[in-house]
Amino acid sequence: MPVKKSVKKPAAIKAKSKPAKLFYYRIFFDDNEKKNYMKSTLTHKQVEKYLKVYEKTHQKFLNLEFVDYLKKYDKKTEMIEISDISY
Repeated sequence: MPVKKSVKKPAAIKAKSKPAKLFYYRIFFDDNEKKNYMKSTLTHKQVEKYLKVYEKTHQKFLNLEFVDYLKKYDKKTEMIEISDISY
């Protein structure tokens, strides 16, 4: 009787994972009075938690530095440039 060989499928084919959900946030004015936007896979609750830690360890609040700080926890975090279009 012939023995059936089982062929293992690569892990990438087996597990069809959903793409990470991206959240978009408006960052309120920093110490330079700039309003920025960012996107991240972190939830609102996680961002608030990291914001509290960031505020305790930094004397000035700068949006760009905060986004760089969040990159330690989420590599996909980045600033978004919003500009007006007129026609």
